[in-house]
Amino acid sequence: MSRIVKAYITVVVAMALPVIWWAAAQWAPKEWYKLISFLAVGIVTAGVKVTLPGINGTMSAGFFVGLIALVELPAPEFMLVGFTSTLTQTYWNPRFSPPWYRTAFNLSAIMIASYAAHRVLHGMLPAAGLETMAPRIMISATVYFFANTVLVAMAIGLTENKSLPVVVRDYCVWGFPFYVVGAGIAGLANAMTKVFSWETTFMTFPVIIVLHRSYKFYLGRLEAEKKHVTDMAALHLRTIEALALAIDAKDNTTHEHLRRVQGFSVEIAKEIGLEQNLIEAIHAAALLHDIGKLAVPEHIVGKPGHLTQQEFEKVKIHTVVGAEILEQVEFPYPVVPIVRSHHERWDGKGYPDRLKGEEIPIGARILSAVDCLDAIASDRPYRKALPLDEAMAQVEALSGKAFDPAVVDILKRRYRDLEESTKKTAVTKLRKVSRGLSIRHGEAPARLEPAAPQESGSFVTTIAAARQEAQFLFEVTNDLGSSLSLSETLSVVGSRLEKLVPHDSIAIFINRNNVLKPEYVRGEDFRLLTSLEIPWGEGLSGWAAATKDPILNGNPSVEPSYLNDPSAFSLLRSALAVPLIDDGDQVVGVLTLYGLQKDAFSADHERVLVQINNKLAKAIQNSLRFQQAESSATIDALTGLPNARALFAHLDNELARAKGSESSVAVLVCDLDGFKAVNDRWGHLEGNRVLQLVAKGFKAALRERDYVARMGGDEFVFVLPGVHLEDAEKMIPRLEKVARQAGRDVTNSDVLSVSVGSSAYLVHGLDAEELLSVADKRMYKNKAENKQKYGTPGRGDLAITLPQQSAMIH
Repeated sequence: MSRIVKAYITVVVAMALPVIWWAAAQWAPKEWYKLISFLAVGIVTAGVKVTLPGINGTMSAGFFVGLIALVELPAPEFMLVGFTSTLTQTYWNPRFSPPWYRTAFNLSAIMIASYAAHRVLHGMLPAAGLETMAPRIMISATVYFFANTVLVAMAIGLTENKSLPVVVRDYCVWGFPFYVVGAGIAGLANAMTKVFSWETTFMTFPVIIVLHRSYKFYLGRLEAEKKHVTDMAALHLRTIEALALAIDAKDNTTHEHLRRVQGFSVEIAKEIGLEQNLIEAIHAAALLHDIGKLAVPEHIVGKPGHLTQQEFEKVKIHTVVGAEILEQVEFPYPVVPIVRSHHERWDGKGYPDRLKGEEIPIGARILSAVDCLDAIASDRPYRKALPLDEAMAQVEALSGKAFDPAVVDILKRRYRDLEESTKKTAVTKLRKVSRGLSIRHGEAPARLEPAAPQESGSFVTTIAAARQEAQFLFEVTNDLGSSLSLSETLSVVGSRLEKLVPHDSIAIFINRNNVLKPEYVRGEDFRLLTSLEIPWGEGLSGWAAATKDPILNGNPSVEPSYLNDPSAFSLLRSALAVPLIDDGDQVVGVLTLYGLQKDAFSADHERVLVQINNKLAKAIQNSLRFQQAESSATIDALTGLPNARALFAHLDNELARAKGSESSVAVLVCDLDGFKAVNDRWGHLEGNRVLQLVAKGFKAALRERDYVARMGGDEFVFVLPGVHLEDAEKMIPRLEKVARQAGRDVTNSDVLSVSVGSSAYLVHGLDAEELLSVADKRMYKNKAENKQKYGTPGRGDLAITLPQQSAMIH
């Protein structure tokens, strides 16, 4: 707190101490039951409170009780009721824990207000001859309200740097009508007391609660509407910023200029004393006054030399076009007249309407002087910046001719401190769009066709393209973070690009160990593009990846050149390839668009793809990481087969499908007999090789829709949809053949065979656990039969034959 606030709180507390001392000296309650009743009801109703809009304070239903107590109780007892109610209101479910000095201030303020109101009601007004109770209650309630309000408003004004009249006004708007109603209820309670007894006053409390709830609901609606207005204002401001970005996209040198002009203009408007509505208009117009330059060809806007008369005529339209654009926004303050008139002159020789003197809107007069000062003091394509003092001298020389003398006087007096304050203000700088890029082809030009010059479209086409591009970037930015699926991410990008950058084919290649493999392909030559696996530096896309540079209108026929296959050629005539580079400067892949027409793509198309380059690269990286994590959770690392977790999920899906279609599902559980001997004799590395060969053979022995998973160790499970039990068991010889061959390939011996158990849906069970349990038991039964029959874990001729060892003595 500042010293002034501390001093004020001290004074208020000091004022309250004699009042409290007086109340203590007068303390002599006669009706304890009545006092305790009011204290209890006051404490309960103090917890029923509402937050006042725009004010850092609350109002509780306890003040109704306080007004009734004002009429019914002696001063000390009334002050005690007010004290306890305020204390309860302060600490009952607060939004934050109040510091001790705030509590002391609030209690002191209520003591002073209570004393003043009681003295007015029971002392001063009767002494003045006013005996009628109704007006006395209304007057004392008003004193009670304003005594407390003024004390609190002064504290708020000092701590929050707000004007005292403004704070008092806000309190009056939201609080005083409630006190008037409260005074009426207090008068009704007093009349009931005279007719019946004081206990009947409590019959008014349901009315008090209903009124308070209604008021709370009313304030809640107002707060919701206020929030809506605030949100719309924020949206409005963001819209203004977006329009300012449109200007910056046209002329990258203007963004900081706009910000400085905005800061200078708003401060001058405040010093002149303009209404808040006009200040808001200047705040917006300072950012948007050059938006009409979207309709001026870029070669004129950025021309480094003097303009011709025809070019100047083209430039002058930006004031009218800017006003017409902003008319569509329907600003709640007069932005359009300022934008239209910001090139008018004080002597009437400006444009577009040749206004003069005070015919020119004051906002435009301020903006034109500030705009000229900053333009002279800033670098432009056609000249270097002048020192700020020299720039101010030139503006001063035009006072009374081009500019309003009053505005120039303020600007002359304050331009240095305004410049310093602008430098200290943090301004978010926009990322500049690269312009004038040339493609460095390196060794590739012999295989790539050069791009043809692109013709500029009309300004209407340019504005439409800019809007479409902004929408595309917004949608792509949102879409890229909405899914971790690689196929979904690339599909979304492909569909979005189709509208903004017309093409006949698209291929998004992913870098996999320095080989570009197509992950997403659509359009002409689908089969050819899908079959490509482009080595690093080969073809058009491979060259873009290796050099990290885009290629504009390259020759697509070089893409399959690494195949050395004359039959692999493309009818596509042009291509735009952009490498996808992440934050670590690593190439994640290449986005390539193809066209059937020669020179189908423009520099603007390249710029659009470059803008999404990094975002798409990061999205692909995230998708690949997710894909890898997902795969490692469901894939057996050694064999590449699904693991047990994936098996249960797949089997549940197949059983659900079988139930819906009333079809069959067979399950085989297979265990490798003799595998332990392989590990013991030849070691675990060779055992791993056996498992890999068995897994590969099992997978090759199945139909496309069949499924095999490794449960663990040397146990495998087969899921055969649409297969009956007897047909499934016919597969066992094939599985034995696979196991035997794997053993021979690794150990050169017949060491392996299989034990297999089978089960079928509906025959042996209805769910995955039942089917696997039955098949597992039958597998172990088969293993025991094999052992008993052949005396070894293997079968007959598959019994283990170990090579003889020889010893040599040296």
